[in-house]
Amino acid sequence: MSTHTHPILYTQQGELAHLYLADNSPPITGRSFGAPTPTSKGEVVFNTGMVGYPEALTDPSYRGQILVLTFPLIGNYGVPDTSHTDEYNLPKFFESKEIHIAGLVVSSYSWEHSHWAARSSLADWLKENGVPGIYGVDTRALTMKIREAGAMLGNLVVTMPDRATMFSDPNKRNLVAEVSTKTITTYGTSNTTSIIAYDCGMKFNIIRYFVNTHKVKLTVVPYDYDLEKNPANIQWDGLFLSNGPGDPSMVPQTIASIQYALQLDPPRPIFGICLGNQLLSLAAGASTYKLKYGNRGMNQPCIDLRTGRCYITPQNHGFAVDADTLPKNWKPLFINANDLTNEGIVHTDKPFFSVQFHPEASGGPLDTAFLFDKFVGHVRKISQPLVLQDGLAYQKKTYKKVLLVGSGGLSIGQAGEFDYSGSQCIKALKEEGIEVILINPNIATVQTSTEKNDATPGADKVYFLPIRPAVVMDIIQKEKPDGIIVSMGGQTALNVGVELWNTGQLQKAGVEVLGTQIPAIEATEDREIFSQKLAEIGESIALSYSANNVDEAIVAANKIGYPVLVRAAFALGGLGSGFAADDAELKDLAAKAFSASSQILIDQDLRGWKELEYEVVRDSSDNCITVCNMENFDPLGVHTGDSIVVAPSQTLTNSEYFMLRKTALKVVRHLGIVGECNIQYALNPKSEKYCIIEVNARLSRSSALASKATGYPLAYVATKLSLGKDLVSIRNSVTKTTTACFEPSLDYCVLKMPRWDLKKFNRVSNKLGSSMLSVGEVMSIGRSFEEVIQKACRMVNPALDGLEGIGSGLTDDDIPLDEQLSTPTDTRLFAVQRALEEGYGVDRVHDLTKIDKWFLSKLQNIASMRNACMNCGDIGKLFGENGEDRMRSLKIAGFSDRQIAQYTKLLPLQEGSAQVRTLRKSLGVTPCVKQIDTLAAEFPASTNYLYMTYSGDTDDVSEGLHSPIIEDNGEQLTPNKAFKTRVRSLSVSTKHHNDLNEKKERGVMVLGCGAYCIGSSVEFDWCAVSAVRQLRRDGFKSIIVNYNPETVSTDYDESDRLYFEEMSLERVLDIYEREGAAGVMVSVGGQIPNNLAGPLAASGAHILGTAARDIERAEDRHQFSDMLDDMGLKQPEWSVLSSKDEAADFSSRVGYPVLVRPSFVLSGAAMRVASDESQLRNFLGLAADVADDKPVVVTKFILGAKEIEFDGVANGGKILNYAIGEHLENAGVHSGDATVILPAQKLYVGTIRQIKKYASAIAQALNITGPFNIQFMATGNDVLVIECNLRASRTFPFVSKTLHANFISLATRAMCGLSVTPYNISLLDIDYVCVKAPMFSFTRLRGADPTLGVEMASTGEVACFGDDAHEAFLQSLLATGFKLPKANASILLSIASEEFLYEFAESAVILAKLGFKLCGTQGTVEYYKKNYQLDIKNVAKPVDENDNASCQETGAPSALTEIKEGDVELVINISEGTTRKDEITAGYLIRRASVDFGISLVTNVKCAVWLVKSMERGFANFKAKSISEFYSLHKY
Repeated sequence: MSTHTHPILYTQQGELAHLYLADNSPPITGRSFGAPTPTSKGEVVFNTGMVGYPEALTDPSYRGQILVLTFPLIGNYGVPDTSHTDEYNLPKFFESKEIHIAGLVVSSYSWEHSHWAARSSLADWLKENGVPGIYGVDTRALTMKIREAGAMLGNLVVTMPDRATMFSDPNKRNLVAEVSTKTITTYGTSNTTSIIAYDCGMKFNIIRYFVNTHKVKLTVVPYDYDLEKNPANIQWDGLFLSNGPGDPSMVPQTIASIQYALQLDPPRPIFGICLGNQLLSLAAGASTYKLKYGNRGMNQPCIDLRTGRCYITPQNHGFAVDADTLPKNWKPLFINANDLTNEGIVHTDKPFFSVQFHPEASGGPLDTAFLFDKFVGHVRKISQPLVLQDGLAYQKKTYKKVLLVGSGGLSIGQAGEFDYSGSQCIKALKEEGIEVILINPNIATVQTSTEKNDATPGADKVYFLPIRPAVVMDIIQKEKPDGIIVSMGGQTALNVGVELWNTGQLQKAGVEVLGTQIPAIEATEDREIFSQKLAEIGESIALSYSANNVDEAIVAANKIGYPVLVRAAFALGGLGSGFAADDAELKDLAAKAFSASSQILIDQDLRGWKELEYEVVRDSSDNCITVCNMENFDPLGVHTGDSIVVAPSQTLTNSEYFMLRKTALKVVRHLGIVGECNIQYALNPKSEKYCIIEVNARLSRSSALASKATGYPLAYVATKLSLGKDLVSIRNSVTKTTTACFEPSLDYCVLKMPRWDLKKFNRVSNKLGSSMLSVGEVMSIGRSFEEVIQKACRMVNPALDGLEGIGSGLTDDDIPLDEQLSTPTDTRLFAVQRALEEGYGVDRVHDLTKIDKWFLSKLQNIASMRNACMNCGDIGKLFGENGEDRMRSLKIAGFSDRQIAQYTKLLPLQEGSAQVRTLRKSLGVTPCVKQIDTLAAEFPASTNYLYMTYSGDTDDVSEGLHSPIIEDNGEQLTPNKAFKTRVRSLSVSTKHHNDLNEKKERGVMVLGCGAYCIGSSVEFDWCAVSAVRQLRRDGFKSIIVNYNPETVSTDYDESDRLYFEEMSLERVLDIYEREGAAGVMVSVGGQIPNNLAGPLAASGAHILGTAARDIERAEDRHQFSDMLDDMGLKQPEWSVLSSKDEAADFSSRVGYPVLVRPSFVLSGAAMRVASDESQLRNFLGLAADVADDKPVVVTKFILGAKEIEFDGVANGGKILNYAIGEHLENAGVHSGDATVILPAQKLYVGTIRQIKKYASAIAQALNITGPFNIQFMATGNDVLVIECNLRASRTFPFVSKTLHANFISLATRAMCGLSVTPYNISLLDIDYVCVKAPMFSFTRLRGADPTLGVEMASTGEVACFGDDAHEAFLQSLLATGFKLPKANASILLSIASEEFLYEFAESAVILAKLGFKLCGTQGTVEYYKKNYQLDIKNVAKPVDENDNASCQETGAPSALTEIKEGDVELVINISEGTTRKDEITAGYLIRRASVDFGISLVTNVKCAVWLVKSMERGFANFKAKSISEFYSLHKY
């Protein structure tokens, strides 16, 4: 069978090719994609640029060299038209008229390219020019070899060579003579200033720069032109020395002419670049030497020795000037900030200078193009300005105390990324010896941890208080900080900073805003100022107008032309935005947007354009760099937070990449940003036309992604810069030796995929647009696009085995596939894949989606390979021929063992994937480990930041010192026989388990939290970080596995080894085997790692803590309920579902309502309360779909019960410590959405005793070691068990910080088998209360009903402390963003049942006494008027969302009108929770309108009563106290 055509072998197209190296190592094998030349000899060098291969290949400086490109994905944008010339008859898109390299070596070649300017593929172009290419090479390993051994000779062969003539050294040839012009040519003949240019291999862009930009008459002469004799009698005012290949000493003729020019009096200006720098040095009397491997790339940082400024430069040279040999009157002009080699020289009193880099770039940045200005100025005898240091380095301020403003609770658009950035900020401040004061009520975060040591410094004081201007000022008055940082806490912190600055309060208090100043921030936030600022530098945003009312909005929209984008100014993550197609839609959207902001923006619709982002860093000395650029997979129109994002960009040419980079630097400098910011662009997919969308003058979600994607710690560096430090003096924290003033080179591809939870909300559309809806994200790393997108699918949804359309369950058979493609939704990717699997073709899918064809061609590869495997259908047949090649091809394309097992019908899948794993390893196909080192292996890095890939054959780091521990868990769970048999020979005896030193050496694997979603959020990252920190304190090697870029656990400083990897069984076993770890900790990362306990144990892995068998007994509802019955512990009546009829009979017997829930759930997924039989039957269908063959349990739902949270740590079945938290709301509200009070305030002593007794019995029965959580409900004195989780729960950080005792640290020691002493916690001695409140994102979830139920809906949490429970409750409520009604405002009451009306009655009377105007719906008004004689205005229940009319019978105004137009500032809407149609409809409309128009809403009667009581007692006013002040009350 031909390997050219088989779809499984798309990575194996082309003939076999070999790269032989002169060090006698075995040849490197790959596949040919260029000219089929038998042999091509040259010097093997590498280039770290991420774009610009057409420019590099035609650069004469590469003459005779075999070029290795470190960026793995090459050929993406094809090659432009080679016949297209400019006005000087030079090829427009290239640097010379031919390819100069001897051969090209890449990791992955893109057979399909996509770009509007492309006219051929890279492969075809290489063939036309007779240049060979090889792909499928581990280019990172090859780069590391060259780095260590130096540039070496090589031979690229497609057939077997003759060993006798294997190598040829191009440096022994006069390469300059080969590439120099043979004739004299003058360009720009009409220009007056005359310059001679020596062509030693001059790039065409130099000619264009001189003639077009500087209007010079440029005469280009051969390298050996005798300037002294000047036979052509050329008139010249200045001399330019070009770049070129090879050894500068090989061209004595050029050197002689330069020496003649140096002696002229008066002197004529001389300027050299690259080889020209070396030639000028030799002519002046200095010497040069060959570098070990040269500097070739686009990101070399060079320091201007006149100013100390650092510039990013493109370079391509193998020789350097020895600065120590420079004669008198010559000085170094630039040095390399990384290796300190010479980068330029200058004469002290004559106009002679040269640089080692390319100021004209192409490819690369143009940051030093001003050197051409200087040279041409000299030639024209224009006085050159004196260049001096700015002196800022000597004006550094010192700060003693800084206030850091956090972001508060997690919400859609503002999530865990700010915990990461805040933690980095604290670390940077503490390194400078600064006292750090933090305000952040998000108790689940790592940054609010009070434990600190030298390794993990924390804030000195933490205030768990609402982030509001008045509160921040209270803290400032109390703490008197020198500075405040508002750029690390998202829009919340920024808005507070802006308000305090604009009201003059910060200035009055003498507090300095660190980093970017408020006027610059406002310039980015206010569209009109922003547009004006951009116009000042010749840049523009998309057509955009601001409007202060609906009429102005309509005028603006008609100026631009429909459709338009409507957005609220000063809003986060596109809050209050959407697209309007006409005046009517605009009016509706504008009304909602005005509730979020006083100003709205009407923007041009650019849907279909490419969306790109650059992360930019600038210091106060004006050093400016771009750290990362990112390209959205989805075209513009989908909020970038909801788009798949790829870093670096894959479809931009060198011209586009550096055009946008140049603009980014220009904009950031003009705005005066100091620190980090993010600039977003729209780029026309058919031209180089672009416009700027926005600039975020703060750390953003993209900043966290960029930090993890590149290894460049943006928040850390931005903090240092805000203190006045410069980029050059800060070290690269990965290499430890190079400067932070550099632009990372990536030799891998990164993909961010969002995670949505829209299915949890009824009535919410899953359409994606300009308002962000995702609750979390994942990041995958690999060396092929197919690999990273398949990895990301498994990360975002562990139920997926990879990227599949058919069979994924994520496409809708009821909606036409074309419609699913043309409408962006949370599942469109799977519809795209289905279309490709069904044969749509790339062009048709592109027409419907506008997704770039390059991305689609990669998805087509996945679809073709899947279909080929399915058609084969048998594993023996699939891998019988070319087995290793086929398996490697599938793995390079990101296919999991489970996918291969499924396609070849190896069932059940767990055993089938084990068979595939065994076969794969027998074929020698295993993943290798690579480092993220920021510089594409150009410099050594001892980084522990790792990923795994099949696109490579060499590991960057060594394996663990010990063989893997394989346990026989056959009696527990289904054994993975293949795995155990294979490794049993390596297994160590069990006595080693007790060898503590060996355990510490082996290390512990901690599985992190995965993607944030509703139910699993930053609290589990806190747990993982706490575990890792405890392991390190106890001397254990710590190995963390996680793939969430927003987390602190994925900061490479936190662990000894960080695997940024998927948490599939396959990959966790890969890491476990490789590291030889002492065990795996599955209980601190939430449900995803917990679900792996059984499969890991079955595969022989050692699970630390509670046994997998016991975890399953607790997780499986049936087993757990049986166990409780056997133990005589009470629980609500339950039944296992075996049929719908049986369930209906049970429900009728115990009485409705009943709770329907599957096993193995997190955050109430697929849990429903059924109020009658029809609902029950409907919900059973839903639960069965979600449950994945696990049993479904139906439970009696008890109304009016109190829910109680028990968090504990046990060791060997004995409880060490515990905390009992009380839910404010009655049972029926999911525990994640409940308001939790700790210590519990209103529990009977008997209830507490019973809870402790039950918990102790359960811990013993399940033999728990480690963290666990039990939820109870109490009715009277009766205690019932709801569920038990044998893992950390979301309340662990809350209880640990409240009780000042880290439960996870204790659990970690217990799980590692260390001796543990319980904390001495006496609840009687705790003189304060902490209340945890949920944070919701209903404003973003258009259509969602903002009520609470058994399905979790909150996206985050906050907690505040108080001397009194009501004080803590009100502060935590305010910390969620809740706004209290102002004096005399209206409060709307709509309460469904008489029971609730009675419960709230006292509160209603209090509200009236407090002076609020009350209005209510008819039943509520009648009840309170009749029974309590309250003066309460009647409003009519709405019929639909447009029901603004008054009631015809009573004349009462519509409730919606009161909400939208009246002075209602609080809505208390308590629904009955029944299925009465009118109640749900009218109540829903009132609740939804409250959320849409930014009005505070309370939907739970208990919370409403507490709110009113807290308001009555005046707890809105309080004294700011830090957590340490509360702890000082703690007398145990």
